[in-house]
Amino acid sequence: MLNGHSDELIGFKRELVEIIDSDVLAKSGGRIHPIVVRSDDESDRVAGMVFEVSAGELAAADAYEVSDYERATARLATGLVAWVYVKRV
Repeated sequence: MLNGHSDELIGFKRELVEIIDSDVLAKSGGRIHPIVVRSDDESDRVAGMVFEVSAGELAAADAYEVSDYERATARLATGLVAWVYVKRV
């Protein structure tokens, strides 16, 4: 079971991206997925969950994400800094 809590990304907006990777489409069952993008406005926020993950779980998430996403660090409303998958620029 994952250990986590609610938090918010600061300075991000939520958008949608179309996934064309056949493996991800088969696993997720959908072609439209959410994605977050950095904004220049700290009043932009995206609510979500923060989870504690192991190095192996993080590696598995990296392997799953398609090239539209990249892993980056982000400051959260609680002051924590966490890994987040964001839109690749």
